Amino acid sequence: MLDSLKRMWANKEIRKKLLYTFLMLLIYRLVSVIPAPGIDKTRLGSSMDLPLLQLVNMMTGNSFSNMTIMAMGITPYINASIIMQLLCIAIPALERLSQDESGAGREKINRITRYVTVGLAALQAIGLVAGLNYMKSGWINYILVGVSMAGGTAFAMWLGEQITDKGIGNGISLLIFVGIISNLFNGIVAGFTNATANGTTSGWVNLVVIIVVAIIMTVLVTFVELGERRIPLQIAKQTKGRRVYGGQNTRLTLKVVSVGVMPLIFAYSFLAFPSTIIQLVDPKANGGFTQWWLRNMSNGSWLYLLLSALLIIGFTYFYSSISFDPQKQADQLIMQGATIPGQRGRNMKNYLQTIVGRLNLFAALYLAVLSAVPSLITRGLNASVPFAASSILIAVSVALESIRTIQGEMSVRGIEMDVEKGGFM
Repeated sequence: MLDSLKRMWANKEIRKKLLYTFLMLLIYRLVSVIPAPGIDKTRLGSSMDLPLLQLVNMMTGNSFSNMTIMAMGITPYINASIIMQLLCIAIPALERLSQDESGAGREKINRITRYVTVGLAALQAIGLVAGLNYMKSGWINYILVGVSMAGGTAFAMWLGEQITDKGIGNGISLLIFVGIISNLFNGIVAGFTNATANGTTSGWVNLVVIIVVAIIMTVLVTFVELGERRIPLQIAKQTKGRRVYGGQNTRLTLKVVSVGVMPLIFAYSFLAFPSTIIQLVDPKANGGFTQWWLRNMSNGSWLYLLLSALLIIGFTYFYSSISFDPQKQADQLIMQGATIPGQRGRNMKNYLQTIVGRLNLFAALYLAVLSAVPSLITRGLNASVPFAASSILIAVSVALESIRTIQGEMSVRGIEMDVEKGGFM
C-alpha cells in the first residue's frame, strides 16, 4: 500500500491537485477563526443549545458558536441551490435555461445562485445573531455582521469552486467534511482535557466510549454505504441495418441506502424548528407549554427518540418515492429490450417495487437506529457527544466520493486500483 501511495504521489499532476486541495482547505480553516465585527463576545454560548443551531454549528466546525466571519459557512449556498432547483421547475424561463445544452443557460443559473447565496447569508446572519441577542447595540453593527458573514460565505463558496475546478473532489462537500471533522476533533480534545483536569475514572471511560462508538459507527456506515443490490438483466439482440446490438447480460445496481442523509436532515429540522421558535419567543421558559416541551422533547428523551424514528422512516419512504420510480424504470428497461430473468412485462414493475420496498424498509430502520445511538450515548454517559448520525453519514459519503475521484484520476493516467489487494497497480 505504501508503495502504491508513493507511485500516486510521484505523478506530478495528481500531486499538484492534492496539494492545491489541501492548501484551499487549510485557508478555509484559518479564515474560520477570524471573529466577526459587531458581536458581543460576552453573550456567546447562552443560546447555543438550540437543536437547529447545533446542526449549523456542526456543519461549520464550531465557527457558528464562535461567531467568526465563517459562521454561516456554506449552508446558505446549499439553501440557495435547493431554492433554484425548485424555481427551475416552477418558472418556465429558468426551466429553459436549465435545459440549455450549450451550457450558457446553466452558467446563468449558477451566477444567479451565487447572488442568492450572498443575499441569504446576509439575511440569515443578521436574523440569527439579532435573535440570539449576540449583536452589539447600534445599527452599524447590523451592517457589519451582515457584510462580514456574507463575505465569509462568498469566500467559502469561491474556495469550493476552486477546489472543484483545480483540485480533487467536490469542493463544497469537502468544506462541509472539514467542518465535521474539525468539530469531532475539538470534541475529543475537549473530552481529553476534561478527563485530565477532573482526574476521575468516569471521565476517561466516557472519552474511550465516545471514541469507540465513533469508530464503530464509521465502519458500519462505510460498510452499508458501499452495499449494493444487483439485479441481473438480459438484453435481447436488436438488428439495425447491418449491425447487431444487445444480446448481452448486464445488471441494474441499486444502492442499499439510496436516500443518503436527507431523511435525517428533514427529521432533525422538523423537530428542531418548534424548539428553536419556542426558545426564541419564550427564552425564560415561563409558559406551561414551553416547560412541557423542554421537559418531554429534549434531545435524548424517549418521546423525542420515538418521534424522530417515525419521522425518519416516513421521510425515507417519501424521499425514495420521488427519487426512484419502479414503473418508469421498468418502462425504460422494456424500451431498451432488457428483461429480468423470470420477470416479464408488468411483472418487472412489481418485482422492482418489491425490491425497492425491502431496501427502503432496511434503510428506514437502519437510519432510525443509527440516529438514536448518539442520543442514547449522551443520555447514558451524561456527557456531550461531538458527532451525530448525520455528520458521520456526510463525512463517510464525502470521503468515499473523494476516493472514487482519486481513483478516476489515477485510472486516466494508467495507475489502476487493485481492489482485492487494497493497493494500486
